[in-house]
Amino acid sequence: MHSSLDSQNPQIDFTHPLQNLMQRVGVSSFKSLSRAAGVSERQILRLRRGELEQMRVDGVLKLSQVLQISLSELVETFSVPNAVVSAGFTQHRVLSLKSEPSAVVSAGRSPCRVLSMEEEKQPDLQLSTHNSTSEQELLHRIADLQREYQRILLVLEQQREVLLQEFQQSSLHSLETLLLQWPTAAQKAQENPQLAAVKIVPLVQKSLENLLQTWGIQAIAPVGAELPYNPQLHQLMAGSSQLGETVKVRYTGYRQGEKLLYRAKVSPM
Repeated sequence: MHSSLDSQNPQIDFTHPLQNLMQRVGVSSFKSLSRAAGVSERQILRLRRGELEQMRVDGVLKLSQVLQISLSELVETFSVPNAVVSAGFTQHRVLSLKSEPSAVVSAGRSPCRVLSMEEEKQPDLQLSTHNSTSEQELLHRIADLQREYQRILLVLEQQREVLLQEFQQSSLHSLETLLLQWPTAAQKAQENPQLAAVKIVPLVQKSLENLLQTWGIQAIAPVGAELPYNPQLHQLMAGSSQLGETVKVRYTGYRQGEKLLYRAKVSPM
């Protein structure tokens, strides 16, 4: 992993803390981190520069998940006030102080060199304030995204309930004849044990056929059919048969389009 930055602001470098987090989760390179999080390498570079305010909110969320840290911890770790200041920048400030040892001081005031140090703190204070504001804006954006996520979950749950109700209504419509007439037919069968079952079968058969047709389910073969044995579609109940040998269907099987639901149970002839 490269630790140097080619940036317009070379003083800010979060490479080392980012590498530490990557090592903790077993990510070996910035390119690997980019692939794992599903973000561009430019977004990784912005994170290393402390440019969180320029990053996409979803990118920040993905990186926090891959690095296994919370959003607030990621924002705190990679905010500019916590950045590592380069040695060259520090040396420049020290040399600036040493170059003014004999500055003229006004009466009753502190040495000019001390005043220069205080003045140098002003840009840092402004930068800290700016980045604190940027951090707050990022947190607000993250909060908005989380609220939108919860809203979408609620909408999906409501849609699921609507679809379930529609499915139930459709199924009830297909079973309408059975639901309305079966209780009466069952009662008559109990009152008259001699009642032929053939009179009751159509109630069940027609409703079942309607339901299967609604769901796009087809029978592999009717019971009693004799056909060539196909182990992909048929299950032997006993004995053995070779591919293509004639077998008889004992229990029908079903498929839905190209998907096999149940193999038909067959026996050798």
